[in-house]
Amino acid sequence: MRHPRDMGKTEIEAFLTSLAVDRNVAAATQNQALSALLFLYRDVLELPLPWLDDVVRAKRPARMPVVLTHKEVAALRAQVHAPQISLVVDLLYGAGLRLMEAVRLRVKDVELERGELLVRDGKGGKDRITMLPDRLNDALRAQVALAKSIHDADLHAGYGQVWLPNALATKYPGAATAFGWQYVFPAARLSIDPRGGATRRHHIDEKQVQRAVKNACAAAGIDKPATPHTLRHSFATHLLEAGYDIRTVQELLGHSDVKTTMIYTHVLNRGGRGVVSPLDRVG
Repeated sequence: MRHPRDMGKTEIEAFLTSLAVDRNVAAATQNQALSALLFLYRDVLELPLPWLDDVVRAKRPARMPVVLTHKEVAALRAQVHAPQISLVVDLLYGAGLRLMEAVRLRVKDVELERGELLVRDGKGGKDRITMLPDRLNDALRAQVALAKSIHDADLHAGYGQVWLPNALATKYPGAATAFGWQYVFPAARLSIDPRGGATRRHHIDEKQVQRAVKNACAAAGIDKPATPHTLRHSFATHLLEAGYDIRTVQELLGHSDVKTTMIYTHVLNRGGRGVVSPLDRVG
């Protein structure tokens, strides 16, 4: 095998092309190979290859998201019995939250009077505002009250700190024990934070929600490979079915590009026009 220093542009391009056309190699693997070559030449061999930046990266194949029907969502919800987990599931479907956005929700970001949820540091580090379903007001109010009682007990026991992002603990020394910064869905037990060794109360484990959704689907007889994220897909699809503008759905989901949101029009198989099969028009 020739040393990388002796490989020319043609040989490298041929190697990358062979990866790009090989259907047995995943797109992520192809892109990893390209990144490895960039690192090798720029940082190890110190041989800059400007043309390598223009190599087209492999694209991941488009996959249609799994979406539940209204009846399937109702059947799934009926099989989730733990109140705290049930509320998380309702937020995934009713507000279009990602799983980690739901379990990381802080008390200060719940606007019960305005009917809004402020999602902090979502995917891509972005903040956004999404809806809070009216029917969840009472349940969320009760959950916040439960979190308050747990926090008060922690303070009385000499604890009560929560992890804060982006060095906020240094900027606002009292914020770590302020109730507004506590998680809406606190864990059942205190734990030692591996990031600094402090004893804190974390949010509930997302795996609890994943297991609950999996078990609920089995109990409800839902054969689709549904996960907590499926409820977010269903949220978006059902809003579009109801006639809401795709830009509105885009904002609620926090997508940077409307093309990402457009995937749900393909799920609808309507292309934004409500196409009816000619078979359904036959007399």
